[in-house]
Amino acid sequence: MNILESMKMAGKTLLSNKLRSTLTMLGIVIGNASVIAMIGIGQGGQKYVNKQLESLGPDVLFILAGNRETQRISFAVPKTLVLADVSAIASQVPTVVGVSPELNGRLVVNYRNRNTSVNIIGTTPSFLKVRDFEMAKGRFLSDLDMKRSNQVVVLGADLAQQLFGSGRAAVSKDLRIKDSSFQVIGVLEAKGTSIGLDYDSAALVPITTSANRLVGRNSPYGVALDRIVASARNTDSVDAAAFQITNLLRQRHKIINEDDFTIRTQKDALQILDQITGALTIMLAAIAGISLFVGGIGIMNIMLVSVTERTQEIGLRKAIGATQQDILLQFVIEAVILSAAGGLIGTAIGIGGVILVAALTPLQAGVSFAPIAIAVSVSGGIGLFFGVVPARRAAKLDPIVALRSA
Repeated sequence: MNILESMKMAGKTLLSNKLRSTLTMLGIVIGNASVIAMIGIGQGGQKYVNKQLESLGPDVLFILAGNRETQRISFAVPKTLVLADVSAIASQVPTVVGVSPELNGRLVVNYRNRNTSVNIIGTTPSFLKVRDFEMAKGRFLSDLDMKRSNQVVVLGADLAQQLFGSGRAAVSKDLRIKDSSFQVIGVLEAKGTSIGLDYDSAALVPITTSANRLVGRNSPYGVALDRIVASARNTDSVDAAAFQITNLLRQRHKIINEDDFTIRTQKDALQILDQITGALTIMLAAIAGISLFVGGIGIMNIMLVSVTERTQEIGLRKAIGATQQDILLQFVIEAVILSAAGGLIGTAIGIGGVILVAALTPLQAGVSFAPIAIAVSVSGGIGLFFGVVPARRAAKLDPIVALRSA
């Protein structure tokens, strides 16, 4: 008997027991669907995180107060950066083309009967260039606002919408921050949240105003900052800029041992997050792969039961000339058909799940050809592996004994 005839006979046998065949495939279907979905969602999560980081700008460096150890406990972070460090970086680091300080504080903003808790960011006019923002309405903070500590504020797009209904209506209006009146002079273009930084819901004021009238964070060395954002000349200059800024701040802060600041770049964050999302994807795929293994065991169990039920059939075929190889081939083909069909159905369900996730969430979920091919191949291999044992048992049955069992 050739392979084609064995496949036809195996197909007829499986179709004659549709319920059993369907239940046998179920483990493989669930396993393949889980593997495809987990890999697709994992890759989508990785793309989403990368996109968020890219929105920060490939040439941007974040200089944070405190070292990596103190940053693990937020309330223990010392305010080691000061406004004078910003001027030093801008004037003494040749690979940097823009520097913007940030002094953060969360305060309640009131407009008529509307009030909300808002992140108030004290900054300078260089913020727009360094962070690559555009103005939707009005103007941004000026050097004169800084010099006079003017009580003016620039609103994020979402905050302007929340308080005034639109950015156009917000400009020139007065609102209150910490019982002080501030005039809205502009509204930023919406940019979205980027790795926890949501400027669309923030309010930006001159850093001198924030230090003197709102947050009140003055130190013996000047205005203490939460972070400094620097823009390198180009992407290739980021590493050089980080090195030069490190040397400058160590010299200014008279550091001998461990730094009292931390510099983070987009490349650093990408490497860390790639490792995390990659590990999570592998872990999820491995967990889903267990379903494939369980499905293979299910195929073996059902095939063993099938051998027992079809003992007379096997004996009859052997009596009329079927060889052990013919019997072995038929049962192996049945197992492979079950697992391959389950793999294809599971793959279709998994791809459908990935498409649904991509449509309903911000994740750019998608599946490449390689995971699909691997999943289907593995499911077919599992059917072959777990189908061999019952197939060998069927092939070794003595025809006389098999016929007597009827």
